[in-house]
Amino acid sequence: MRNHHISRHNSFYAIGLSYKKADAEVRGKFSLDVPAIDCLMAQGKQEGIDGLLAISTCNRTELYGFAQHPFQLIKLLCDQTQGSVEEFQNVAYVYKNHDAISHMFKVGTGLDSQILGDFEIISQIKQGFYRAKKHEMTNPFLERLCNSVIQASKRIKNETELSSGATSVAFASVRYILDTIPNISNKNILLFGTGKIGRNTCENLIKHSDNSHITLINRTREKAEAIAGKFQLTVKDYGELQTEIRKADILVVATGAQLPTVSKALIYSKKPLLILDLSVPKNVSDDVRELDNVSLVHLDQLSQVTDETLTRRRKFVPKAEEIIEHVKKDFLKWLETRKFAPVINALKEKLKVMKAEEIDFQSKKLSDFNTDQAEIISERIIQKITKQFANHLKKSNGDMDDSLELIQKVFQLEIESKWADS
Repeated sequence: MRNHHISRHNSFYAIGLSYKKADAEVRGKFSLDVPAIDCLMAQGKQEGIDGLLAISTCNRTELYGFAQHPFQLIKLLCDQTQGSVEEFQNVAYVYKNHDAISHMFKVGTGLDSQILGDFEIISQIKQGFYRAKKHEMTNPFLERLCNSVIQASKRIKNETELSSGATSVAFASVRYILDTIPNISNKNILLFGTGKIGRNTCENLIKHSDNSHITLINRTREKAEAIAGKFQLTVKDYGELQTEIRKADILVVATGAQLPTVSKALIYSKKPLLILDLSVPKNVSDDVRELDNVSLVHLDQLSQVTDETLTRRRKFVPKAEEIIEHVKKDFLKWLETRKFAPVINALKEKLKVMKAEEIDFQSKKLSDFNTDQAEIISERIIQKITKQFANHLKKSNGDMDDSLELIQKVFQLEIESKWADS
């Protein structure tokens, strides 16, 4: 059995990198697919990390977990990805305890997203938690925290219009295509790969452009057919990629490959071709730019397409922050209580032992001793004493740890410290 008690010196950390400081290439080096997350969990477990959550999207990769030093988490991430510690340090952020909790709320509610109010991330947190649970790497703290973030996200969705109006990278791609390509309805569009953003782009294109000339190619044909059926697209084999690129006016690349899948060598057509690379890591090599007839646009450039929708969304940020504060306050209250509950319970037990000994002693000594009355009175005194201590602990802002230590010393209580200092 692994010891699930966190030592006094463990803290809760959030470490990661995002689109704010890391470009697509660097994010690509640190991206984690499901097998990598599974390896990371297994390695973390082996190294005695207690409680670990990993999220990786095209905009960020983050680890949340308990460690004695954040470097333990940074090393885990670098061991399981192509990125080095030096690269990580150039673009990274590290948050501790309360700041790490606040960061997770901000991320999970779309306030930290590349496109404000993008709620994709909450499903990543749910999946991340599910994977952690599968590897027995969760604990009551992480479970409660994830549930609180999910609750805040739900409330923001229902009570504000933070994510109203269509705006997402997929929407931005469609806007870009519609703004740059005239007579879109007559153009041939090729979607290579079945990544989420690519699929959404296609769905939006069909809605906005009356275009029926959309072809889909994926390495595994079954996957392509499942999606094509939904949108009435034509499916072609992976082997026909080169031929189909020659016919295309617009190529949307949305594969999940770790290395570029489209290079200059694949492109023979002389007519204008617009390529949108909606993959992280990048899936179109830079050498494509050498071709005069090709224009290449990557996800990061598209995300800067802001419009009225975003301006409108910003108005709802204060309300969203208010909801976060409210939910976070409940979580922190639970955390504080959880921190001192073991001490209060141990104190109660200690006082009860004293009471039992005293009642036993007095009942033997005094002939007309009323055990029932003595029980009632002493029980009430114990309640009052423990309540005083609990109230003191609730109020002690920064010095709770000192108070807890003092109570344990005075009453000689034996308790395994369960939670991180905060």
